[in-house]
Amino acid sequence: MSTAPSPMLPMQGALHAVLSDDSELSALSEGLYDYLPETVPYPFVQLGEAIETPDNRHGGFGRETVQTLHVWDQYRGYARVLRIGARITELLDHQPLTIPGMDWIATRFEFSQTLTDPEPPGDIRHLVLRYRIVTEQH
Repeated sequence: MSTAPSPMLPMQGALHAVLSDDSELSALSEGLYDYLPETVPYPFVQLGEAIETPDNRHGGFGRETVQTLHVWDQYRGYARVLRIGARITELLDHQPLTIPGMDWIATRFEFSQTLTDPEPPGDIRHLVLRYRIVTEQH
């Protein structure tokens, strides 16, 4: 058995599939992005940063990937980003993912944090969401 391949790229595809296929999330946000074009309508969800660490077992290779998602909006207050974040958590927390080349073990919600962009005009609301996804090599 060789070292397990990184699940980060196929995991990003799996997350994109789950989130973009949900009609309720699509009704709440204007889009789901990895790369942000110059003009993106609010509110939107962005697939963000990921951290991968080994989670090997005796005789097998595994990974823990911590995936960050961002919700952005110009709404006054946090209500819309929090509704979007709640739907994302419903779709991901303790829900199986189909990740090519990997066996899914667990997806766990880690935290969320609301932020206000301080740059003028200061009307950007930001919700950071983080999930820990545990996988094993087939």
